[in-house]
Amino acid sequence: MKLSEELIWRGFKAETTIENPANLDTRENKKFYWGADPSADSLTIGNLAALLMCACFVRHGYQPYLLVGGATGQIGDPKENGERDLKSLDEVEHNKKCIKEQVERIINSNNATMVDNYDWFREIKYLDFLREVGKAFSMTQLLDRQFVQNRIGEGGSGISYAEFSYTLIQGYDFLHLYREHGIDLQLCGADQYGNCTSGIHLIKRLEEGEADVWSTPLVIDPVTGRKFGKSEGNAIWLASSDNGGGNYTSVFDFYQFWLNQPDESVEYLIKIYTIYEKEEIEKILAEHAKAPEKRIAQRALARGVTEVVHGKPAMEAVENLTEMLFSRETDFTSFSEDEINEFAEYLPVVSKGILLVDALVNNGLAESKKKAREFISQGAITINGVKALEDIELKQTAIIKKGKNKFLVVK
Repeated sequence: MKLSEELIWRGFKAETTIENPANLDTRENKKFYWGADPSADSLTIGNLAALLMCACFVRHGYQPYLLVGGATGQIGDPKENGERDLKSLDEVEHNKKCIKEQVERIINSNNATMVDNYDWFREIKYLDFLREVGKAFSMTQLLDRQFVQNRIGEGGSGISYAEFSYTLIQGYDFLHLYREHGIDLQLCGADQYGNCTSGIHLIKRLEEGEADVWSTPLVIDPVTGRKFGKSEGNAIWLASSDNGGGNYTSVFDFYQFWLNQPDESVEYLIKIYTIYEKEEIEKILAEHAKAPEKRIAQRALARGVTEVVHGKPAMEAVENLTEMLFSRETDFTSFSEDEINEFAEYLPVVSKGILLVDALVNNGLAESKKKAREFISQGAITINGVKALEDIELKQTAIIKKGKNKFLVVK
């Protein structure tokens, strides 16, 4: 498959300045950039979709430039419904480091170039920026942006000058990379398309050059209609352990998220979130259609995306752990202490000596102590396969299970 064909087949096409996608197949300049702001210390699976689109370009011979927004992260990409809280400079620096590591691992390209827009913005003087960039835009252009209209229209929350200026800052990124690296293609999520076209405007106005933007749709959960991202409060994080901000999803829970996708979602998601080739995906879906109860497609999806994000050894480990924990033949009382300690690498852990109710609340298995006691009284909590009857001190190495698929290791 050619690049243009694969992008469309996988669902990686939204708004674009490229009238004929086939032009991507013969484009002479095969450089692109994609950027992410360090608004948290981990990316989410919403960002992952765009990264896998970038990986698609890389597989077809494009050279990636991956931008972490040390400058734009200090302002914050404007939201539809209100101002972002400003991050401290130390927090931005910490988030930037964490995100760089994730991006490099997922793209896994020998010729990827990491850039940080703080490296050029720290040298720019305010008046120089206004003279060069500010004078290139009319207020009409900026006020017509949809997010601005939403914020200043009736019932809107208003917008600060800092966030109003964000699109100029992002537009300058494109101009800088065009000048310094010869990049004339930016990849982005559909929600960033307007900001990206600011760069095209600057390149044309100040350099008399041509550039393009290719965007991918935001991934929407076909069942709930909500997008995959932290702003929706349903974030699945790419970090598997806590980097300090509490923004992580264990490898086990990450795998379970994909494994539990409904049939109506899996065909859509497996094209976006795995790097399986078309023939392999078609075979998986055909086998799944013959016996949906075996969840063949969900298993393939969970394996594929977990391997991309966390690597093959971790994927195989949580796949085996899933088989053990969910097998009807599993006798939880038969697990040795050494086996349970191995499970602790991929499951949430509490230390011995904690009360059961506190363990459930502290690890999100219950929203309150009252709810935790209700779960216990309803027989929804087991310790090594035996139903818990009361709030007890957890003194032994054990596996706590809540309902069908929530686990906690005591060690």
